[in-house]
Amino acid sequence: MDGDLLPDGSVGRTPQPGAHVTAGVTADPLPPNPWEKWGWAFAAIWLVFLAYPVIAVAESDAPVLAKVASLLCIAGFAVANVMAYSPRNNTWVFLGLMVALGLATVPVIGVSAVSYTPYLAILSALELPSPAWKWSVAAWAVLPLLSLLGIEGFPSYIFLMLWPIMLGGVMLRIFGEREEVAHEAQRQFALVTERERVARDVHDVLGHSLTALSVKAELAARLVDVDPVRAKAELESIQATARQALAEVRATVGGLRAGNLEAELAAAPLVLADAGIATTVTGDVADTDPRHRALLAWVLRESVTNVVRHARADSVVIELSPRGICVTDDGAGCSGGEGNGLRGMRERVSGVGGTLAISPADPGTRVEVALP
Repeated sequence: MDGDLLPDGSVGRTPQPGAHVTAGVTADPLPPNPWEKWGWAFAAIWLVFLAYPVIAVAESDAPVLAKVASLLCIAGFAVANVMAYSPRNNTWVFLGLMVALGLATVPVIGVSAVSYTPYLAILSALELPSPAWKWSVAAWAVLPLLSLLGIEGFPSYIFLMLWPIMLGGVMLRIFGEREEVAHEAQRQFALVTERERVARDVHDVLGHSLTALSVKAELAARLVDVDPVRAKAELESIQATARQALAEVRATVGGLRAGNLEAELAAAPLVLADAGIATTVTGDVADTDPRHRALLAWVLRESVTNVVRHARADSVVIELSPRGICVTDDGAGCSGGEGNGLRGMRERVSGVGGTLAISPADPGTRVEVALP
């Protein structure tokens, strides 16, 4: 018996609010950027370090008006820094405004204006687009090196204080970008997984239904002259099977279809009987593990389809047990290698910790799925 076994007991998920949907795939939504909601609070907390330029203004020998103007610039710098983290505002505009306000205080506080650089660097790291943020942060990181030039009033260790703060902003940006990359990889994986699910389910639905339709059509053609009543019944059955297949395909594409072992167990003898194959069932649905019944339903459906297509059998024995399912026919036996369908089936069974064994019977073929 050579054919594709592609059972899949998966059930599609209902999209959640905010979820990303692509080609019928539902992926978890990307976590919101915390800086969009709480960036202003982050910026406000660090404004306490603007006390240094304020103190520098107070201790300077500049005229009173110059001191007042400098303090207003520092206040404007603080407001611009907080507003720059709002997603509604243009970061470049507020970054430029902060630079202008910081430079305006240089005539009063001199090199102490370098204390603005952590604010500029962190804002650049967290809010500017790529790759501009990297160049901007690099530029602000160079400024503290002025401390090494021996400028009067500029401690030579100042860069050791400012660089760790800037590095913290850079690490936050890098971690955020890595999270986005990981989420995109998860979304792509979900897309591939969903495509494989749909392909498997559609194959199983159409393969089984088209096989049943073909058998019923052949039977109706043979009966149309000798038993018109029976032929009419088979034609009506063909119509019902076609409608059911259409409904199953729609449910499969929508991700709402799962295998029903009880329904498959009832349908299998009918499909086999139409092909002239006798069926013996040992055990019932209650004997199986409820956790794996959807998977067992796919196994049974595909096994029956393959018997009808390839086995040329006279009888089939279906055995249900707490450990799984076994389908044995007395047909022509296994032929050819293992196709994509069987490999996919083996992966599905292995995914729940089970094993799939396809072995010759005497005569025929035995398909056995053992589950934990």
